[in-house]
Parts: sequence; structure tokens; C-alpha cells
Amino acid sequence: MTTTSANTPTRNESRRIAVIGAGPAGLMAADKMSLAGYQVDVFDTMPSVARKFLLAGIGGMNITHAEDYDTLITRYGSAQTALKPILDELPPLALREWIHELGVDTFVGSSQRVFPTDMKAAPLLRKWLQRMRSNGVTFHPRHRWTGWQNNAPSEGWVFTSPKGEHIHQFDGVVLALGGASWARLGSDGAWCQPMKSAGIDVAPLKPSNCGFDVPWSDFIRERFAGTPLKNIAVSITTPNGEHWYRKGEFVISDYGIEGSLIYAISAPLRDLIEIKKSDSSNNTSAEFLLDWLPHLSKEQIQKKLEQPRKGMSFANVLRKKLNLPAITNAMLKECCPHLDNNDTAALAAAIKAMPIRPTTTRPIDEVISSAGGVTFNAVNNDLMLNQLPGVFVAGEMIDWEAPTGGYLLTACFATGKRAGEGLVRWLSTMA
Repeated sequence: MTTTSANTPTRNESRRIAVIGAGPAGLMAADKMSLAGYQVDVFDTMPSVARKFLLAGIGGMNITHAEDYDTLITRYGSAQTALKPILDELPPLALREWIHELGVDTFVGSSQRVFPTDMKAAPLLRKWLQRMRSNGVTFHPRHRWTGWQNNAPSEGWVFTSPKGEHIHQFDGVVLALGGASWARLGSDGAWCQPMKSAGIDVAPLKPSNCGFDVPWSDFIRERFAGTPLKNIAVSITTPNGEHWYRKGEFVISDYGIEGSLIYAISAPLRDLIEIKKSDSSNNTSAEFLLDWLPHLSKEQIQKKLEQPRKGMSFANVLRKKLNLPAITNAMLKECCPHLDNNDTAALAAAIKAMPIRPTTTRPIDEVISSAGGVTFNAVNNDLMLNQLPGVFVAGEMIDWEAPTGGYLLTACFATGKRAGEGLVRWLSTMA
């Protein structure tokens, strides 16, 4: 590729290239293709780009994570084998360097999460869009892709806009339409139907990084809704027998449970609930175990409980001997209704492993992210659809999931890079 200056690529206007979906993955694909010299049109349903990205950044833009890379890869669960070669090309350090090149500094927080220095998403987005526009990227807001003319991709891509219906022909397309969470920001999963009609293998979209419904008593809901449980741990055995143990905190809500520690185990907990519901012969409920005092052993807790109570109520014993909050007593009654307060061994065991039994996930539209989507079997190494040459997919519309903490954005950026550069490689073979 030749350039007219050090930073301005020579425009290749002989091909019409489109990105559909202007979130982080779609924007990364458009950026890479524009830097390769292609004229790129970006279409999005919303009035402006990256709505979900901006909203997620209001409380602090967690862009990626600085933990050991080998550990980071494991955060992607069953998709880690497919994602690793893609993440290898844009690991967290390289992603931070890319952000720095845009003129935005980053720092690593105490939890190893990485943020822009000013903690905001908008300055990064403005600089990024400015570069893309200077490289010839054109944005088309309020353009919703609804499928193909006569359900045939070769006959044109159909969009609706305030000015009516439009049909476009493209030489290559990157689809980055997101999952099905936060539909008001553009990700509603409507793309699944035309993709399935074209014979693309699409796994059902499911809630991820979500809260769960728990049938709390009126007493718990009225007295303790909004209470954070801090310095605790949870454990769960996944459907395939793997044991997960995580420390952190979560919140008791009026509908059940939510918060970072719940999001961290949401995938196996969701899958357990689905399995239990589908197995009519199994009368047990899906559950995870809450450890109120991860810094103490069961024996240490029992020893404290066996100290003279001197007329203290059981609630005061928990508060004064173990420094546990008032909600602990209420949840022991709720989750372990047959527990004998005088049986110190059983009490210690319940405090170390209190069973909590959610009944269902929260609705997918209100959760942070979604699992499911176009399967990796449906694409090649460059994320091009096997059924539709020249059409690539990126971001959350692919079948992977990850916890919060920068992992979601890291994979969105990386898959956007792979799809955009993949389309450039594919076009070079079509010359």
C-alpha cells in the first residue's frame, strides 16, 4: 500500500466495504480497513455510535485487564481455544499501546483492571472517530439492517432509515451487531433470524453477567434489599464437574442477587439452572455456596461459637463473636431453615457453605452481556462466514462470553481487528 503522507493512506475506492454495527468491534474493524486504504461505510441503528460503550464508561471505563495473560485467556471458558489466536494479536498490552497511540493514557487499578487516566470513554471515542473520519470512514446512523433482498445476500442488503428502505450492494461486510442485552442501545438480537434463514449456525442467545431471581421472604426483601455482602466467597460446581471458587462481594436485591461476584459465576449457575429445569427426574435445585468468612476455617468458627454466650441472643453471637452483619442471621433462617442454633458444628458448616438457590436468570434485555451467537464452527480463522464468502462477524454476536473486568471489551476489540484485517486479506485474493 502506498501513502500520500506518513499518516494518510491512499484511498481504494474501487470496492464498497461496509461495517454493520458501530460498537467497539465494528469500529475496530472499520479502523483497520480504513488504515489499509479502503473506503468504509459504517451503518448503525442508533442515532450515534457506540452507545453501549459510552454508557458502560460512565462509572469508569474499564478497557482491559492487566493480569497474567495465561490466566486472562482462561476467563473465556469454553471459547478460549478459539479466541486465543485472535487475542494473541491484540493482547492487553498491545491494546493499551493502541489506546496510547490515540493520545489517551491508561493506568492499572488496584484490582488489575485497566482504565483511561480520566476514567472516561468519551475522550477515547472522540479521538478514535476523528482518526477514522480523516481516513475516509463514513457513518450512517439510524440505519437498521433487516436482512437481504428476497433472503438472498447476492441481491442486496436491506436497511430501514427515517427516509425509508434502502438496498445496498457491498464487496465485503463486517457484521458487529452485538448480542441481545440493552436493546435500547441497539443490541436486540434481531439479526439472528436472517442469519439462521441463510443457514448460519447460531447458538441461542442467553443472559450473561446477570443477576438471578431468588424467592426471598417478604422479611428479606423489605429489610435487606440493597444490602451488600462484602469480603465473602462463593463456590459452585459446574455442569461438567469443575469446581469454581471466587472471592468478592455481591448485593441482595428485592428480586434476588446481583453484583460482581454473581456475574463471575453467572455462566455455570445459568447452565445449572437450565439443566435442572430440563431434567424432570431431578427434584434438586441449582445452587451455589456462600462462605461468609473465607479467612477462617470451619474449626475456627466453631471454636468461637462454643465460647460462653453470657445471655447473648444468637444474632448478637454472630455479630460480636464473628463480626458478621445482621443479614447473616436472617439468611441462615431463610437458607437453612432446619438449623439448630445450639449445634455449633452445623452452624459453622452453614456459615462456611450456605446454600443459595436461584430459580432463573434476569431477563436478557437488562443484563450486562449475552452468551450464544454465531458459532465458531460457522466461521473460518479470519471470522468469515463459511456460508457467505466476504461476510465477516465480530464482537458479541459470536458465541463466547466472559466476566466483567475488561475481558468483554478486550475480546470485542480483538475480534474486530481480526475480522477487519481478514476482510482486507480476502479482498486481496479477489483482485
